[in-house]
Amino acid sequence: MTRTLPITEARNTLPTLVENAKKKLDEYIITVKGSPAAILLSIDEYESLRETLEIMSDKKLMKEIKEAEEEIKQGKGIPWEQVKKDLGWED
Repeated sequence: MTRTLPITEARNTLPTLVENAKKKLDEYIITVKGSPAAILLSIDEYESLRETLEIMSDKKLMKEIKEAEEEIKQGKGIPWEQVKKDLGWED
């Protein structure tokens, strides 16, 4: 859940906000004089966003992902059961 609150309220309730961000994945937009100024979110969410941005900014990797998606649509993928067998992951 994303909630917007003024910096004075954020300051007064910071321990609770941090706990909610960590455990409930709540997100908070902190405002200063009514304008958005900062965001409070869990470290897991932050790291996930950073990783996504890193992947999306890599043009070569994005091209490879799109090509792989097209191959899967064309039926060129390897079935999961075969992958497990090839890797020796079957019982």
